[in-house]
Amino acid sequence: MSLLKYIIKRLLVAVPVLFGVITLTFVLSRFMPGDPVLAYMPEGHINWVVYEQIKQSLGLNDPIIIQYFRYLGDILVGNWGLSLSIANRMPVWELIMQRLPRTADIAIFAMIIAAIIGIKTGVISATHRNKAKDTIARGITLLGVALPVFFLGMLLQYTLGYTIRIDDQAIFPTTGFKTATFTDPPFVTGFRMIDALLSGELYMIPDYLFHLVLPVFCLAFISLAGIVRQTRSSMLEVLEQDYIRTARAKGCKEKDVINTHAKKNAMIPTVTIIGLGFGGLLTGAVLTETTFGLAGIGELLVLAIRNSDYWVLNGMVFFFAIIFIAVNLITDVIYGILDPRIRY
Repeated sequence: MSLLKYIIKRLLVAVPVLFGVITLTFVLSRFMPGDPVLAYMPEGHINWVVYEQIKQSLGLNDPIIIQYFRYLGDILVGNWGLSLSIANRMPVWELIMQRLPRTADIAIFAMIIAAIIGIKTGVISATHRNKAKDTIARGITLLGVALPVFFLGMLLQYTLGYTIRIDDQAIFPTTGFKTATFTDPPFVTGFRMIDALLSGELYMIPDYLFHLVLPVFCLAFISLAGIVRQTRSSMLEVLEQDYIRTARAKGCKEKDVINTHAKKNAMIPTVTIIGLGFGGLLTGAVLTETTFGLAGIGELLVLAIRNSDYWVLNGMVFFFAIIFIAVNLITDVIYGILDPRIRY
C-alpha cells in the first residue's frame, strides 16, 4: 500500500471516530449541571420572558434528538455554532482560533526543548548505564513524573518572580504574555511573534519570549521525563542487538555505533511519546495557562464548562479530537521515514 493510500485510509477511519466524539460530547454536555441561558443573563436581573425567548431562539426547548441532528448538520457544513456566555454570539471557530496561538506557542517551544534535551539525556543515560550520569538522568525523570505541573509553576513564580530579584525587579515575568504598556501587533496570523515580525514591530518579540520562559520551562520539564525514560529504555534494548555487536566487532568507533546505528533505530517509540505529548500539551495546558495567566484554549475549556456554554465545549472537544488524529497520523508517517522496513 502506498503512503497516499494509507493516509486516505486513516482519514476514512477517522470519520466514525469523530462522529462518536461529537455524539458523546453532545449527549454529556446536555446532562451537565447549569443553564447556558442563565449564565448568559445578568445575575440578579433575570427577565423570564426574555429567558424563554432566548431558549426558543437557540432551539433548547426542542427534544434532544432534534437538537442533536441540527447540531450534526451544522458541523457537516462547517458551522460550529456561536458562543453564548463566554463571548457574546462570537463564532466558536473564531474563538478557538483566537485562543489557539498562545497555547500553540508554549506547546511548540516546550516540546522542541523537551525533545532535544530528552533524547540527548536518554542516550547519555543508556550509554552510561548504572553510572553517575545515568543516576542523575533517572533522578530527573522521577522528579518530572512525580512533580505536579501546577506546583512546579507556582514554585518557579515564587523563586524567580518574588524571592530572587535583581534591583527589586523579578527575573522573569510571572503572569501574562506581554508587558502591560505594550499593544498588540496588527492581526495577520494570530501568532504574536509572526505578526510582530510582519508589521515591523520587532521590539515585541523579545518581550513575548521573555514572558514565555517560565511556562515553557514548566511544560518542557514535565514532558522531558517521558522522553528521557523512553529513549533510555529503547537505547538499552537496541544496544543489545546483534548488529550493534557486529559494528563494534568490525572496529566502528563507539560514537558512530551510537549515532549511526543505535539512535535512529531507538527513535520509533520515542517519536510516539513526542507526538502524543505534543497533542497533550495543546489540549491539556489548562493548569499551566491558569497558573501563568495565559488566555489560551485550556482556559477557554474551563470557562466553557463553568458557564455551561454547550457550543464552545462541543466545538473544543471536537477540535481536540482532530488534533490527536492528525498527530497520530503524522507520527505514523514519521515511522516510515525512520525505519524503511515499515511498509504501509
